[in-house]
Amino acid sequence: MTISPDSAAALIARLLKRRGVGRVFALCGGHIMPIWMRLDAEGIQIIDVRDERAAVHMAQAHAELTGELGVALVTAGPGMTNAITGIANAHVSRAPVLVMSGGNPRPQENRGGLQDMDHTQLVRSITRYARTVREPSLVLQELDEAISRAFGDGGEPGPVFIDFPVDTLRGLVPKALQLEEHLAPKPRAAMRPDPAEVEKAVELLWSARRVLVISGRGARGAGPELIGLLDRLGAVYLDTGESRGLVPDDHPSVVGAMRGAVMGDADVVLTVGRKLDFQLAYGSPAVFKDAKFVRISDTASELRDNRRGAAEILASPAETLRAIVALAGNRESAVDRQWASKLRAAHQERAAKLKQSMATAASGSDGRLHPNRVLSAVQEAIGHDAVVITDGGDFLSFARVGLSAPVMLDPGPFGCIGIGVPYGIAASLACPDKPVVVATGDGAFGFNAIEVDTAVRHKAPVLIVVANNGAWQIEVHDQTVTHGKVVGTKLQFADHAAMARAFGMHAERVETEEQLGPAIERALANRPALLDMVVTPEAVSSDAKTGLAWVPDLQPLAAWDEAERKWRGS
Repeated sequence: MTISPDSAAALIARLLKRRGVGRVFALCGGHIMPIWMRLDAEGIQIIDVRDERAAVHMAQAHAELTGELGVALVTAGPGMTNAITGIANAHVSRAPVLVMSGGNPRPQENRGGLQDMDHTQLVRSITRYARTVREPSLVLQELDEAISRAFGDGGEPGPVFIDFPVDTLRGLVPKALQLEEHLAPKPRAAMRPDPAEVEKAVELLWSARRVLVISGRGARGAGPELIGLLDRLGAVYLDTGESRGLVPDDHPSVVGAMRGAVMGDADVVLTVGRKLDFQLAYGSPAVFKDAKFVRISDTASELRDNRRGAAEILASPAETLRAIVALAGNRESAVDRQWASKLRAAHQERAAKLKQSMATAASGSDGRLHPNRVLSAVQEAIGHDAVVITDGGDFLSFARVGLSAPVMLDPGPFGCIGIGVPYGIAASLACPDKPVVVATGDGAFGFNAIEVDTAVRHKAPVLIVVANNGAWQIEVHDQTVTHGKVVGTKLQFADHAAMARAFGMHAERVETEEQLGPAIERALANRPALLDMVVTPEAVSSDAKTGLAWVPDLQPLAAWDEAERKWRGS
């Protein structure tokens, strides 16, 4: 049976094509087959995956890397429930993702049909917009609204969900109701800053002695403006996982290796599109002392969470940063340049020591590689123009500081380990001119390991580096130190390379330093590829040392928790 070009399914595909969607991540099923076939008819590439969670992860990575809408298509019932972790991760990360699903024909609803359930109620709390559309003529209108909501119109950006009974998808829409106003792309309006708040911000920033700028998700797209502000103001700068690469590592403002010191030393902190969440000690005075905050964001959740700003600007970050620099004009900043220079010098010294220690990191007493030695070899091979995905718990702690790239993605504030392989596949398809490397722990790799099949079938040129320490190592460390007993946290030193080869992927198991360089070189030349790096569990990561796995009561890190207790008792 062919699907009519005037069907609701055809209009869905046509709208996506008009909105610039060239790739949809999906897993097939009868309830969505009308959309599936019309996507193909429109020339939209379908990346068919092995699990719906991976489809949504891939859609999110595509959105994060391109700034475009990410689209996932999943079938009914268990297809939809499989997707929930991906939707929740996109929700917490505020990523513009459209998830579409299908359901039973309307005459069979609520009668015990195959895979029948209320998908929309299931995801309402983790989406910006969730609807079941039963009338074919309303499909364009609902999709138009959903996509606008995904990009933050009327509130926060984030995932949206639309569900269609399959007979709705097959239903015909009169040409008179196929309105151009719903099909046409919509420009995103920039939110202009309030001049009074801009004036406040300039006064605070240009009068301060020790200014710290911290960027987040909302600063994406404002890189040049951010650098312009840093250059004029002389402030120091910290990025976060959401904004790696906006400011180059060699910029004189970057002091990432001195994160703890500068957070406690700043007298004014400017957040640009960044929540004050657990990664920033919730902005607590226990850590940030008496600092005043200036907060800029185009969404409320990044503007007023945990700490209010002495100036708060709800507007486009790029527009706002331009306005601040313009209003400051030739005014001389009061920033203590000697303070900033000392921090930068200390950062560079610490970074150089880290680089040297990584390159010479000794293997464990078990003869297995140190994770830092692996990361040093990977960094040397890929240079500094790559896309890097870091994933895991313990290994993420090593990789977060051990790898550097203009573009980096990680599990994000949801801590959604397992994103590595799906993100890497989507990244390698979106950025085919750059090497894409996934650095993942063996535990995290297991969640979506089957997607190596997807990478092979779609020729996604990704390199997957698995740090195989045979354990959920950050929990092993916590159990050993805190409880004196290891329970249910050990894995096998499984041969992940053998598994990847079974799906036709170039894969090697690396166990010695002598094998490192040549294996990485071969893998980069034969992507998609996987390297199973056998590393020692004796290496203790910084997150393990700081008590992250212990989950202290007041703050995520033991040192911050202690500081919080002292501050609250003062």
